Amino acid sequence: MPEEIKAHITGVVFQVTTKPGDTVQAGDPVIVLESMKMEIPVEAPRAGTIAEIRVQEGQTVQEDETVAVMA
Repeated sequence: MPEEIKAHITGVVFQVTTKPGDTVQAGDPVIVLESMKMEIPVEAPRAGTIAEIRVQEGQTVQEDETVAVMA
């Protein structure tokens, strides 16, 4: 069942660390946000496969915005 991964803060996408098809474990960083000069990872909530990345580096995202989808 697909599961959305959401940003927990407003910030700029500093780095996309996964791509569709990648297998991740719970706690693995999917993207890294930058906010107030701090780098904050957005982590996979469970083990699975990344189905979709909805952001790109340099993009501003809002709190609770979906940044990726797990299959």
